[in-house]
Amino acid sequence: MNESTATKMKQMKLHGMHNAFKTAIESGKTDHYTLDQFISMMIDAEWDERHNRRIERSITNARFHYKSNIESINFDESRNIDRNLILRLAECSFVEKNENVLITGSTGVGKSFLGTALGYQACIEGYKVSYFNTSKLFAKLKMAKADGTYLRELAKIQRQDVIILDDFGLQALDNHNRITLLEIIEDRHNNGSIIVTSQIPVQGWYDIIGEKTIADAILDRLIHQSHRVELHGESMRKKKSINKG
Repeated sequence: MNESTATKMKQMKLHGMHNAFKTAIESGKTDHYTLDQFISMMIDAEWDERHNRRIERSITNARFHYKSNIESINFDESRNIDRNLILRLAECSFVEKNENVLITGSTGVGKSFLGTALGYQACIEGYKVSYFNTSKLFAKLKMAKADGTYLRELAKIQRQDVIILDDFGLQALDNHNRITLLEIIEDRHNNGSIIVTSQIPVQGWYDIIGEKTIADAILDRLIHQSHRVELHGESMRKKKSINKG
């Protein structure tokens, strides 16, 4: 009877319940539970299994370029990271409030690592996240405009609770990319959060965007109600290279 029950659980894709049931039977611990405790234990096991699978799917769908998490952040004083601010951001209330996070600093100081760690945490909290290298995203959307899939691609971006625009501002925007950025920002204004990482200080983004009217519209929406993190210190990649040597 137990084998038949376990088989039915598997067929119904109750994987958490199946594993908990099998473990309890094999270990002979079924007598340790009252009926309601056993049912509660089985339901908890199934809930945990589905919750963890959902998080794994979210992380996979986010297509993060880096592996990072809040626990791995180096809060060394020289990096100018406000620990309290980062831990507050990790609670993801900024996503709930449709606020943005702007992370700036020189090459290698850990901007992408920090931005990804916040995105990873948002996945854990149940939000939909997408990571983009900004230059590659603009190139992809330029091609989408040519083949007629542009609006579909924008709709996919709009459905995300959080998007990460990594390495923003490596090149000045042309007119096409300028308009594309405005459309992305407008779609997300009060409807989602953006995490931006950039080597260029925020005050230099005006020149990167170009065209006064559009730059004003983008920056007004992007900077309003945003949290700013300006990283200092030496390149983390350089430090790792020296340590290895």
